[in-house]
Amino acid sequence: MSTNALALAGRSLRISSRQPDALITALMLPVMLMLIFVYFFGGAIDTGTAYVTYVVPGAMLLCAGFGAASTAVSVADDMRGGVIDRFRSLDIGGIPILTGHVTASVARNLLSTTLVLAVALAIGFRPQAGAPAFLAAAGLLIAYITAISWLAAALGLLAKSPEGAGGFTFLMMFLPYPSSAFVPIDTMPGWLHGFADHQPLTPVIESLRALLLDRPAGNAPYVALAWCAAITVLAVALTAVLFRRRTR
Repeated sequence: MSTNALALAGRSLRISSRQPDALITALMLPVMLMLIFVYFFGGAIDTGTAYVTYVVPGAMLLCAGFGAASTAVSVADDMRGGVIDRFRSLDIGGIPILTGHVTASVARNLLSTTLVLAVALAIGFRPQAGAPAFLAAAGLLIAYITAISWLAAALGLLAKSPEGAGGFTFLMMFLPYPSSAFVPIDTMPGWLHGFADHQPLTPVIESLRALLLDRPAGNAPYVALAWCAAITVLAVALTAVLFRRRTR
């Protein structure tokens, strides 16, 4: 990673630290949603295990979606505020600028998912993973966070305003629901099974669940990594095209 990208990542993190209300909301909302699912709905949902054990991987991905939404808003705010012109006058290219946003997003998301995991442990989640499986789960989670952060950066460039960017990222925050994150897919209506089985988040969630609970994962991790790689490559290419168009 270039020095420019690291410096701009530090800038994004400093901006986040100066907005404590937004930071606290991004950190606490996924935790609150997890607690709501566990204590309000968990008793009515049969997953074959303690519900907190079932729901943690989905809560982590939900958390990452909220974090990525703030990345899209930050990128859109930079594009509207004119700071990009100042960066370009210093001969800083578009990829380092956006890499800075993505790096800061990954750092924020790792903090928030760690908080989600800590709360889950406090309310009864008991992972069975050994060190290799835990590291594999962490690697997969970082790959997913990186992918959706780049996608969020592209959406921030596509939007004409920070408010529009927040709206565009709704899909990322919605996708965990029609997946295996909160209920088994076979309990959903039949017409929804095809989408829920084959959307990007389901193999990520199933892989995290299997790795953390020391269960057979099958080919889910490979499918999950393929989705993450494809989203990252497409999102990076899209950000490059959109940045050139927005700054011509």
